[in-house]
Amino acid sequence: MQRKELLHSTLKEYFGYEKFRPLQEKIISSILDGNDNLVIMPTGGGKSVCFQLPALIFEGVTLVISPLIALMKDQVDGMNANGIPAAYLNSSQSDEENQQIIENLKSGSIKLLYLAPESLALFEMIHQVAKIDLIAIDEAHCISSWGHDFRPAYTQLNFLKKRLPNTPVVALTATADKATREDIIQQLGLINADRHIASFDRPNISLEVRSAQDRITQIVKFIKERPTSSGIIYCLSRKATEQVAARLSKNGFKAEAYHAGLKHEERARIQEDFIYDKSQIICATIAFGMGIDKSNVRWVIHYNLPKNMEGYYQEIGRAGRDGVTSETLLFYSYADVIQLQKFAQNSGNKEVQLSKLERMQQYTEALSCRRKILLSYFGEFVEKDCGNCDVCNNPPEFFDGTVIAQKILSGIFRLKEIEPIGTLVDFLRGSQNAAIYEKGYQTLKTYGVAKEIAWRDLQQYIIQLINLGYCEIAFHENNALKFSELAKKVLFENEKVRLTKVAPIASSKKEKVTKAKKSTTDLFERLRSLRLKIAQEQNIPAYLVFNDASLKEMERVRPMTDEDFLAIDGVGRKKFEDFGYDFIKEIIAFQKEKTLTKTKKVKKTKGDSILETLKLYQQGLSTEEISIQRRLNITTIQSHILKLYKEKHPISLRDFVNDKELTLIQQAKDELNAPKSLRPYFDYFEEELSYDTIKFGLAILEDA
Repeated sequence: MQRKELLHSTLKEYFGYEKFRPLQEKIISSILDGNDNLVIMPTGGGKSVCFQLPALIFEGVTLVISPLIALMKDQVDGMNANGIPAAYLNSSQSDEENQQIIENLKSGSIKLLYLAPESLALFEMIHQVAKIDLIAIDEAHCISSWGHDFRPAYTQLNFLKKRLPNTPVVALTATADKATREDIIQQLGLINADRHIASFDRPNISLEVRSAQDRITQIVKFIKERPTSSGIIYCLSRKATEQVAARLSKNGFKAEAYHAGLKHEERARIQEDFIYDKSQIICATIAFGMGIDKSNVRWVIHYNLPKNMEGYYQEIGRAGRDGVTSETLLFYSYADVIQLQKFAQNSGNKEVQLSKLERMQQYTEALSCRRKILLSYFGEFVEKDCGNCDVCNNPPEFFDGTVIAQKILSGIFRLKEIEPIGTLVDFLRGSQNAAIYEKGYQTLKTYGVAKEIAWRDLQQYIIQLINLGYCEIAFHENNALKFSELAKKVLFENEKVRLTKVAPIASSKKEKVTKAKKSTTDLFERLRSLRLKIAQEQNIPAYLVFNDASLKEMERVRPMTDEDFLAIDGVGRKKFEDFGYDFIKEIIAFQKEKTLTKTKKVKKTKGDSILETLKLYQQGLSTEEISIQRRLNITTIQSHILKLYKEKHPISLRDFVNDKELTLIQQAKDELNAPKSLRPYFDYFEEELSYDTIKFGLAILEDA
């Protein structure tokens, strides 16, 4: 068997996929050729397959260095569910369990073995009992002090390449800027490594930033609109995680707090409840998530500003790992900026951390496509706006804000450049509070000059002026607002200032969420319930049965034969044998119930539904017009047309497939060896031809 054929058959057999994701096949081939590799691939991009698949082909064992016990367990459980023999050695197991794993290594019955970097003392013993064919270093950014999760224990990994110079090493991470990548290469001694940097774009994830005003109310509304979805809320402090979880629990949600201050047993229980879908929401510090491979996290909220773009990107990447539409929401306030600046001042590399925080701040204050900003941070540049962030969905509306700017800058001048934003807003709005009266600010000329502007709006206009460079915050002087040289042009030379209207606090995703709810059918919910039932019986996380993406495809394709079910992405041989029968049975039952319901409707209307479609077709109506007139889904109308054609009614499928499309379908049929299911064709055309176009084209070719 040639290598390409072997790789693709192994991918389908064990992982359930018909084709590789971008770069995977190239990386795997390089590893099998004995080369070292550096792999930068986003969360959900398929990094694990890059070393798990070669492990199945190599004769010996693949050693995987992983930073967290939870991450090891999650990956090992997932591989065992796919029929891949894997294990881990760590302190959470008994001596008897670890000894059994050593015996399995000796017998060659383990293909992947996971170790923490702190457990490398076991390396020599492992090397004596098993042939190590590949070393994979997961979360490799932990080796670099430039990275965002530096782990001192990772720095000892450089001995691996020295000890086994002819064994390929692959270092993998989701988030590493240029400096971190170079550091990984140098520290691990992978000087001649092949480098692979995948696109950082996760188009299925929406991006949104909102003002931090009244966050809890906004979060409660957000979650109520997504009642069945799981999510993570990241907070800056342990206290905040507990407060947010308590408030959400009072509102009837299953929410728990997670932070390093909890006992190990309690953290393990909370994490397991989330993985097993027993709790819906985790309110956590950044300590949570690296060990989570839960593919059905549908949203991530940042209650506070992240300290850098790498951390933010990795944390939002925990949503939508299965490729299904997911959402992220970041709340932004200057109080968070100040707090994070204090943290940075006390760090070992202060200048670097402050610089990265500044980039994070610029992202939140942006008035252009957020995805372009995020991708450019990692060195990836795109021309088109994404259409899936709050700025793209609600482009800012500019207006002449010169008068407002003059009022704000005059206020800074009257307060002698010594007061922070909050005091300036109170002063300009004419607030009658103690802080204003104690300092006598109510007697100054510009007191109350902007009282017609809402507090929040005025605060946002000040922030815009800061971003435009007309004033700045002196963080070392109690966050006092200071003039810049540009301010003089506005005050004394009447320079025009363009500001953007402040958007009301509302979900920019409301319309899309509503559509998503409508698109979820009874079948999807039935398959999800079946998945949960099986998971509880097997005592495994639900997503290890099948992920949401696989269920969505089952919902769309409705496979009712072994062959069609095996063609679903994410269905490998082992999972088909374990769960396939139950899911096919559920789909068949659903279809029968649907058919009975349709039959009853047909009897009530005293007409043949398909012949009614034929009648309208013969009148010259398009499928879209028939769909509207009959109030039926266009897919249903197209299935009627195909059935009528096969029953030899006067139907011309050429009305639906042009010559170019027909030629392409014939080409795909020849290259794919005429597969019986439609999915290989759909993938071949990279989803640019619809299932119905393919069906019509194949029907024409069959009769040719």
